[in-house]
Amino acid sequence: MSDADLAKRALALLDLTDLADDATEEGARELCRRALSGPVTVAAVCLWPRFVATAREALGDSAVRIATVVNFPDGDTPIAPVIRETEEALGAGADEIDLVLPWRALLVGQANTARAMVGNVKMRCGDKLLKVILETGEYPDLDKVREASELAIAAGADFIKTSTGKTAHSASIAAVRTMLGVIALARRPIGIKPSGGIRTLVDAKAYLDLTDAMMGPGWATPESFRFGASGLYGALVEAIGGAATGTTPRGAY
Repeated sequence: MSDADLAKRALALLDLTDLADDATEEGARELCRRALSGPVTVAAVCLWPRFVATAREALGDSAVRIATVVNFPDGDTPIAPVIRETEEALGAGADEIDLVLPWRALLVGQANTARAMVGNVKMRCGDKLLKVILETGEYPDLDKVREASELAIAAGADFIKTSTGKTAHSASIAAVRTMLGVIALARRPIGIKPSGGIRTLVDAKAYLDLTDAMMGPGWATPESFRFGASGLYGALVEAIGGAATGTTPRGAY
């Protein structure tokens, strides 16, 4: 596969992201414009809950989905505000919820806290997609990554996602390999979202090659695989042979 074809494949799997602390409504509109105007339409935009309604207006009836984040980025918000934030985001037009797992609670043995958060948010999501962010770069070993993956799936996650992109260590091949191993044993379809620190075509290729090897070459589609990245868009457009217009999406992804 040529670099251009690989970049087209990756771009179609991208959640184009702006989760910068100083994100604006104007920036959200620009993000949506970029999502629609590139050489390949991205899978989704991912932005703060306060911009969901803006994105819904900007994207209209396009195929680009709207993802937003809750319990983000620390994963320590009490369950009631997270449920309220989820309901408000869905009411404003979100198609997908990216929920940070209460991973610190899980690491100190409070699995029920993490399980309850995922289950309650999924209950509100209904048929909307729930992506659970594990924050794998903060775990002491891959056994904990496996445990968190299994917990999130059992509690209702539709996707499991590596990272918020807000910590020192984000996605890694080792973590994604472990997560795919859990997904392969799941009794229902589960997707995966490598996110954080994925900035180049070489980075994207490594994750797609791994996924193809473990799950089969036709498995990674927007329904089963996403990249969470703010810096990747420009690199992919450049590899395809176009110029990335506008400012680079931001937010540490």
